[in-house]
Amino acid sequence: VGAAGGEDLFSMFFGGGRSGRSAGPRKGPSVNHPLKVSLEDLYNGKTVKLAVNRKIIEGTPVECSECKGQGAVMEVRQLGPGMITQTQRPCDKCKGVGQKCDFKSERKVLEVHVEKGMMHNDKITFREMADEVPKMQTGDINFIIQEKDHDLFKRKGADLLAVKEVSLNQALCGFTWKIKHLDGRVLVIKSRPGEVIKPEQNTKDALPFVKVLPDEGMPSKGNPFVRGNMYVMFRVKFPEDNELPESVIEQLKQLLPEPDEPEEYDPMDEGVEEVHLNQGDLKSFGKGGAAMSSEAHDSDDEEGGPVQCQQS
Repeated sequence: VGAAGGEDLFSMFFGGGRSGRSAGPRKGPSVNHPLKVSLEDLYNGKTVKLAVNRKIIEGTPVECSECKGQGAVMEVRQLGPGMITQTQRPCDKCKGVGQKCDFKSERKVLEVHVEKGMMHNDKITFREMADEVPKMQTGDINFIIQEKDHDLFKRKGADLLAVKEVSLNQALCGFTWKIKHLDGRVLVIKSRPGEVIKPEQNTKDALPFVKVLPDEGMPSKGNPFVRGNMYVMFRVKFPEDNELPESVIEQLKQLLPEPDEPEEYDPMDEGVEEVHLNQGDLKSFGKGGAAMSSEAHDSDDEEGGPVQCQQS
């Protein structure tokens, strides 16, 4: 019984063979094409026609005379007196296929349907549309979604994020913001009376201040009537140093709650020091003081061994 026959017997008695793979032909290589898609098209869906060129077998394949259709040949090499080695390598004549044939080029126009809610790196597959290969099942053509950057929105899953900078006046007194949504609608986002936009959330983690517009995110793939949310992250623009006139500062002290209460101290007292703050960066936190060299640590380790006590 040949190798193939033995594999068939093994499959009959033990269900599927040792490899667990089907007895059908192997599948040929698939072809991946990147497909750049705007966020608007991923929101609304789109169908595009794309032309592809593929190789198809012309006529009837002929068994390779070099490898007798096996796709591989055995090589015997002598390593020394009475010593030989036998190796198997792909057949050069048929390039490991086992058959020789002629090909012709075929041009196909494919209708690629970009589904609503598709995401970056999603795959649109056309089965068995790649190049034909003898003795193998034809591979697939895959179009890989490449989501383009958007000027306004960032996307995560079905949610959208937009960043809005507001002045201190707008943050305290209200703002109106008109945007164009991905489906062409114009949304006028308006703060409620008395609503205050803060520089950050009221949490210990100092998170950005965010508001949400429910159900104005991306459609869900496979269920486009269920949409994600639109998040708006705010950045409050404060006046620069010395930008506000003294008269405006005095008015703000009168208008805004909790003005500064002067601290009582004697500036002439030697035990009191009046200081001012400079610009800082938290990335430098913990790096202050004199730098300790590794050599200083090494010398301490060498000289300062544990003290041993000896009893008499």
